[in-house]
Amino acid sequence: MVYASREAEHEAVLTVARQICAAIRTAPKTRGLDYLESCILTGEDLERLADKMDELSNARDLPSFRRDAANLRVSQALVLVGVKNVRRGLGAFCGYCGMDGCDACAQAGAECAFGPMDLGIALGSAVALASDAHIDNRLMYSAGRAAMELGILPPEYGCCVAIPLSVSGKSPYFDRK
Repeated sequence: MVYASREAEHEAVLTVARQICAAIRTAPKTRGLDYLESCILTGEDLERLADKMDELSNARDLPSFRRDAANLRVSQALVLVGVKNVRRGLGAFCGYCGMDGCDACAQAGAECAFGPMDLGIALGSAVALASDAHIDNRLMYSAGRAAMELGILPPEYGCCVAIPLSVSGKSPYFDRK
């Protein structure tokens, strides 16, 4: 049996995308509490996200969103990672959010500092895994923001970051203009 290179490369990207979802799930988290969610976009869903990025670029004069949308259009897959804004219940001693405890944080409508921390740890695990597998990748807040606008993850996942994945002769995420 002969497997064409492009087909094998596409399967490699999907395999790594699945492994990234597992790495996100198993990444260390504050107090061992898991408020992360991830999903994989390909094909039409990836194109729909790129279209939304173009729309946001035009509406808000954000040229970087258009540049990143072009990157998505040459990616084979994208992993979207979101985190819920849930206070970890560490009480008044914590204060990492800048407030005097979780109750004050909640009353102010502020974000618990541990959600973004957990997200960052998971993203580090994810991109390390992709890099170790020789899959080109990049972290994109722009695609995460557009995904939030589209409601791809439920609204309680208020902070999302996207990881586009590609196998090609040259990384589309390098030397961008």
